[in-house]
Amino acid sequence: MRIQLAQRSEADELLGRSPLALLVGMLLDQQVPMEWAFTGPFTISERLGHDLTAAEIASYDPEAFAALLAEKPAVHRYPKSMAARVQQLAAYLVEEYDGRPERIWAEAADGKDLLKRLMALPGYGKQKAQIFLALLGKQLGVQHSGWREAAGLYGEEGSHRSVADVVDADSLARVRATKQEAKRAATT
Repeated sequence: MRIQLAQRSEADELLGRSPLALLVGMLLDQQVPMEWAFTGPFTISERLGHDLTAAEIASYDPEAFAALLAEKPAVHRYPKSMAARVQQLAAYLVEEYDGRPERIWAEAADGKDLLKRLMALPGYGKQKAQIFLALLGKQLGVQHSGWREAAGLYGEEGSHRSVADVVDADSLARVRATKQEAKRAATT
C-alpha cells in the first residue's frame, strides 16, 4: 500500500521508503494540519539535499537545524522547539537502534513490546505511539501478535480515527469528520 499522509506525491513517496521520515512526520503531527506535518520530512530532506539519516540530524548544530526548519515555508508552526524534538528523536535512534528506526518494529516481540518501544521514543506519548503502531499495522503490514489490542481504538478495523486510517482524500475527510464529532461530543 502506498502512503498518502502528506497528500503530496514526492513527500508521500519519501514516507513510504524511509522509516525515519515516517517517524519524524508522526512526531511533527501536532498543532498543525496532518498534511503539513507529514510533508515536513520531505522539506527537511530537500533542504539538506538528500534523504534523512538519524546520525546526521542528531549531530547537526542545534541552532543551524532550527534555522533549517524555520526557513520559509517553515516545517512546523513551532520550528525551534520541533527542531529540538526531531534532534532528540534522532539521537535516541542512533543510541538505541544504530540509527536504523525500522529495528524498532523488526525486533519487537509482539504488539505490546512494539508499543513499549514506540512509547520510549522522545516526543511519543501513549496516544502517538498507539496511532503509529496502528499505522504500521494497517498500512505497512507490520502486524505482530496483539498489535490491534496494543494500538487500542486506533487499531480497530474500519475505524477512521487517525492518520493510521488515511489512505486517500476520502478517508482523510472521514478522519477529520470523526475528529470533529469527537470534539463536539467532548464539549457538550
